[in-house]
Amino acid sequence: MSTDETQKPGTPAHDSYDTVIVGGGHNGLVAAAYLARAGQSVLVLERLGSTGGAAVSTRPFEGVDARLSRYSYLVSLLPQKIVRDLGLDFAVRKRTVSSYSPAVRGGQATGLLVGGDNTRASFAELTGDDREYEAWQRFYTMTQRVAERAFPTLTEPLPTRDGLRARIDDAEAWRTLFEEPIGVAVEERFRDDLVRGVVLTDALIGTFADAHDPSLLQNRCFLYHVIGGGTGDWDVPVGGMGALTDALAGAARAAGAEVRVRHEATRIETDGTHAEVTVRSPAGERVLGARRVLVNASPQALAALLGDEPPARAEGAQLKVNMLLTRLPKLRDHSVDPRRAFAGTFHIAEGYGQLADAYREAAAGRLPAAPPSEIYCHSLTDPSILGPDLVARGYQTLTLFGLHTPARLFAADNEATRAALLKATLAELDAHLEEPIADCLALDGNGEPCIEAKTPLDLEADLRLPGGHIFHRDLSFPYAAEDTGRWGVETAHANVLLCGAGAVRGGGVSGVPGHNAAMAALGR
Repeated sequence: MSTDETQKPGTPAHDSYDTVIVGGGHNGLVAAAYLARAGQSVLVLERLGSTGGAAVSTRPFEGVDARLSRYSYLVSLLPQKIVRDLGLDFAVRKRTVSSYSPAVRGGQATGLLVGGDNTRASFAELTGDDREYEAWQRFYTMTQRVAERAFPTLTEPLPTRDGLRARIDDAEAWRTLFEEPIGVAVEERFRDDLVRGVVLTDALIGTFADAHDPSLLQNRCFLYHVIGGGTGDWDVPVGGMGALTDALAGAARAAGAEVRVRHEATRIETDGTHAEVTVRSPAGERVLGARRVLVNASPQALAALLGDEPPARAEGAQLKVNMLLTRLPKLRDHSVDPRRAFAGTFHIAEGYGQLADAYREAAAGRLPAAPPSEIYCHSLTDPSILGPDLVARGYQTLTLFGLHTPARLFAADNEATRAALLKATLAELDAHLEEPIADCLALDGNGEPCIEAKTPLDLEADLRLPGGHIFHRDLSFPYAAEDTGRWGVETAHANVLLCGAGAVRGGGVSGVPGHNAAMAALGR
């Protein structure tokens, strides 16, 4: 549980603040820590009983000592600058394997293992020669060059499009990532269907789009998935995602910020220089004054608080599944140890053709016949999230993220559709296992299997993610466009800033919108 779960709701100590922050997710806590360290009076209002938002650790299975990162899993986009600036006691660990993608070739179980000394050999075994491996190396050398140049700009004032292009200084990379659909590059550079699919998955995490979508929504998603930390690595948060938000909440309080849980902002009124925030808590309703308000919530929530015209409704498109196992399952591909296969990202039904089929089926209003998904095992890299007894007995966690399942598919009957999708998704996993995953599931204190699934509608209900969209709205390229403002957090109201995932350069566990809103508030 988050450190705030035991905090008494209390009442704010003052009636007026320099800054009121609506929402105690990780971005709101980042902003609070920066502003309080700058000497401002800061109040964070959180509707739920704990801070952290989607970046939390919880014990979802009754009677089981397993503290899982329930909603968001891995860290890539969090700048070390924020960790250093705020003095956070937080660390990540590298995974020993990048990914494993099982396949069947010539009737035989095989797969592609990326990461470590055997990567070239794995490519050659799958494809028959070195050409795909060499194409892979060239492609990701290009994306790393972009990452090294683009990632530092995320905590700077928004560059112009031309400014970012000049900074990247690579015409081929700019065309590939910013100007033409990512499907063009995938098809031109790679021949193997599985290799193509592995590359494309980074363009589809939390994003419902085709490889050739002319909007380039898939390119925007791909970019954020390959630039993190200047390397594109996705790392495991030591202690689970809640360790980060616990550290952030501690940093904000240590700097002097007040953090109040079970305090819901219900309205914001502003004349551009002074704001009033109506707050509902167990003690009743009151109005607080503030020089400025930062909103760590979705653009839809911001509009509702201000009484403004709401933006277009967002739509999430993912299935999230958490599992606790008594053991890792055996694979049909005997050449790979399950501990290596599950140490990285385990791709399921994510060949290039399978991804295209799944998108077409979902766009037509049907659940994909072969739902694509990917899995990772936190406990292989960081067993600290499990109690000592579970570690000694060899228990492991599995976290599954399903693609191409937009919220609209669940509207008629969320429960029945969730059950059908989970069954089909696990069947795709079982196709590559020697034993069904159900046989490996641990039991909770009531004797029930330790597995839970969350659809976009569940995420909306749990966290108020609009339409279950994990980025609050479609991602944008990290450069200035019309009405984006200097930092990408500005709104139509001079003293109201958006510091959540829906800001420009938002999305993922990054703290970037929180940092940028604080910098905008301080006039830096």
